[in-house]
Amino acid sequence: MPQPNPAHPTLDEVRSHIEAATTPALLMLVAHVTGDVTVLREEWRPDPALLPHGGLDPAEERRVREFCLARLAGHLESPEPWPTRPNSEVLEAIGAWSLGPGVAQAARLLDAAFVPDGTDPRAPRWTLEDEAPDRTLRAAIIGAGISGLLAGLRMKQAGIPFTIFEKGTNVGGTWWDNTYPDCRTDVHSHIYTYSFFPHDWPSYFSRQHVIHGYLRRFAEEHGLIEHIAFGTEVTDASWHDRTSTWRLSTSGDGVDSTHEFEVLVSAVGQLNRPLVPEIEGLDGFRGPAFHSAEWDHTVDFAGKRVAVIGTGASALQFVPALAGTAERLTVFQRSAPWLMPTPELREDIADGERWLLRNLPLYRAYYRFSIFLPRAIGQLDAATVDPDYPPSERAVSAANERLRVMLTDYLVAQADGREDLVGKIVPNYPPGAKRIVRDDGTWVATLKRDDVDLVSDRVVRVDAHGVWTESGDYVQADVIIFGTGFTASEFLTPMTVTGAHGKDLHETWGIDACAYMGLTLPDFPNFFCLYGPNTNLVLHGNLVFFLECQSAYVLSAIKVLLDTGKSAMSLRPEVFDEYRAEVTAASALRAWGWSRTHSWYQNAEGRSTIMWPLPAQRYLEGTEQAHVEHYDFI
Repeated sequence: MPQPNPAHPTLDEVRSHIEAATTPALLMLVAHVTGDVTVLREEWRPDPALLPHGGLDPAEERRVREFCLARLAGHLESPEPWPTRPNSEVLEAIGAWSLGPGVAQAARLLDAAFVPDGTDPRAPRWTLEDEAPDRTLRAAIIGAGISGLLAGLRMKQAGIPFTIFEKGTNVGGTWWDNTYPDCRTDVHSHIYTYSFFPHDWPSYFSRQHVIHGYLRRFAEEHGLIEHIAFGTEVTDASWHDRTSTWRLSTSGDGVDSTHEFEVLVSAVGQLNRPLVPEIEGLDGFRGPAFHSAEWDHTVDFAGKRVAVIGTGASALQFVPALAGTAERLTVFQRSAPWLMPTPELREDIADGERWLLRNLPLYRAYYRFSIFLPRAIGQLDAATVDPDYPPSERAVSAANERLRVMLTDYLVAQADGREDLVGKIVPNYPPGAKRIVRDDGTWVATLKRDDVDLVSDRVVRVDAHGVWTESGDYVQADVIIFGTGFTASEFLTPMTVTGAHGKDLHETWGIDACAYMGLTLPDFPNFFCLYGPNTNLVLHGNLVFFLECQSAYVLSAIKVLLDTGKSAMSLRPEVFDEYRAEVTAASALRAWGWSRTHSWYQNAEGRSTIMWPLPAQRYLEGTEQAHVEHYDFI
């Protein structure tokens, strides 16, 4: 008698946990295993806005789960392995069922979005030893955050000697630096992971220490730690034409050193330099004053009057955490944030669902797929300017207006008749012009507390004991905390980068940083940026997915270099110019480029060098392969 596949849970085990399953992922799994797309019934089609949840009534959800269990029974009890990937017809049917028939136009994105456990489809399929065994090729990676660690793994997989320079004392980048109360991701945990390195996440939106632990485990399990020079900051990087190498100057532990590498990868990110506004008198304040990214854990907030300047995404996390401990919290807001309703923001994942994610083959892959895909396809249309609408600082299109109404209704309902609060919490700019922050009702509930004040008057001065506003009001404070974000548009600062012919990167960019696909630019040979200009996302993508695309492109470019037998490659100016024109034109037609409201998406002149303004599929296609015709070779 044939024995069931030991890699599969038993039917009884699945039955005992099936009530925790989300029905869209379960139906996708059944279609995959059986090859029968008729299980994707019209009446069970999910609302894309609700994914990964199905949105059916509880009785219908139970019927779907029972149906799926019955269809899976024979396959769970069979010794035959399940197919790792669905065929293209099944995958397209799953995409069309979950997001509508138009998703078939994004076939490449569909294929890239589905990554089963135990697979790594973007890993390099070549090694330096195979391609050029006699070639000296060393790579320097600056930063050991989420992008730098990924780049390190790809170098290791390709057998390329590499060193990661990290100015901090641990891996993780922003997830090591930021330790403020209730620090967490506002991206679903299951898509805030490397697609090929899953994790048993305890909550839907995980806390800082959990994410840092994930990144540390990733580095340890892949043998990256021994390649990292901790406590070492790169201060200067200069290209040398004679040797075709990058010479790096570093500083750490009082020792200055120089190093040479053939390839340079910047993985310093966009959110690594805290922005503290220049405010008159700040140096004379007698109490603790610090940025949320440099949290002072020695401060006891009990009985303190705390002034919070800024309402960035971090402030929306740490302010509620301080409320009730501080004697009084005063929040100074330049402009109100739009909030995206996310009831599960602070919820843990139930044990039954975690069991399914760990033990039911392919369920985690489809659960992740059902979260990723609608966000990768995204709502770019809702942030796109319609010149005939006409656009205004209220809304830039009919789709943008619908989004504004939905988000406004969410805010007003929470105000519960507090008209004084409504005027402060409803933004006066179109959705998408600034970051939309996830919320479970905690923010407005905090602002309604008797010991919390929201001030929308601009801060103009600080003295020894408090804060002055533009209208002349004075607020006493014992502690000042800045929730004012980062110098995101000042890419690669403060280090200097000098390319071919002595060209200075920051002088070349001015304030309008740009790189082809955010990655590379002319006259800077063998140099690549990860999370570079115009690669951030708001309504239409996933950052980790973009980072995976970027690392794959870097390795593809290195292979092209090896295949040519040349020592250096530099992007051709005409390729860069065509790309820059495309991105600049598209940015001007997005809410963040059109609106005059100030945000970290914009540089000092109000232009966006931060955001990706095109569909996610365009990015995937643009980074799938480095093309030899895009480069000049030395």
